[in-house]
Amino acid sequence: MTASPKRLVVTSDDFGLSPQVNEAVEAAHRTGILSAASLMVAAPAASDAVARAKRMPSLRTGLHLVMVEAWPLRPASELPDLVDADGLLRRDMGRLGLDLAVKPRARRQLAAEIRAQFEAYRATGLPLDHVNAHKHFHVHPVIAGLVLAIGRDYGMRALRVPREDRAVLRRAEPAVSPGLALDTAPWAAWLGHRARRAGLLVPDGVLGLAWSGRMTPARVAGLLRHLPDGLTELYAHPATAGGFPGEAPGYAYAEELAALTAPESRAAFAASGAVLGGFSDFLI
Repeated sequence: MTASPKRLVVTSDDFGLSPQVNEAVEAAHRTGILSAASLMVAAPAASDAVARAKRMPSLRTGLHLVMVEAWPLRPASELPDLVDADGLLRRDMGRLGLDLAVKPRARRQLAAEIRAQFEAYRATGLPLDHVNAHKHFHVHPVIAGLVLAIGRDYGMRALRVPREDRAVLRRAEPAVSPGLALDTAPWAAWLGHRARRAGLLVPDGVLGLAWSGRMTPARVAGLLRHLPDGLTELYAHPATAGGFPGEAPGYAYAEELAALTAPESRAAFAASGAVLGGFSDFLI
């Protein structure tokens, strides 16, 4: 299956966040180029997402670890250093990252939450195609260590490392100069090094960082026309509509769904000669 020099995983994040997201994942897989989805196990529509995934065995599903800005799986009373007054995981990523670095108690709480999310994913009965994290928070060195150690116990074999080649973006959309997607690029490089040492499959590049929430049909088609050799993950946040709890302000959800189903995207993918699948399809 890997004879082509180009291998592609097209992923939807936030599977389970809302019925609108789940509907879009199903539509984009059945009629578009979506090949994988990352499940938020504690999100409001997680059960519906699992049921849909089981009706689509060709959809590769993985765990979207949530450690910031959403619902924890464990009771808030057991996570006093990680949650806010409403019982949701904290939004202040910078301060939370510092707390995890200096407070052993916070690290123990996070380890328990990460393990609980892996356990919940295992309980779904879905194969674990990959692991990534909400807001890419697993690039934090402390969190990376916890994910690598705990994930080993649950059969984790592939991990997203969020590094994006700006040259590909400039070729896809020459009129636009994309800004930096993350201020954590050195940490992402370190995460990639640690993940490879642990024997995990990681993508050679990830597309969707700089244009997160703005992956239009023209952009996705342009990226696919300039798809590099190697294993690339292209991710998006499709939904049939916005207006649900936990949505990201300003995200063009319906346009991202259109980008995964548009004829120009399907044609650009076909012309690329890439092999499409989940991470588990490209394991040696």
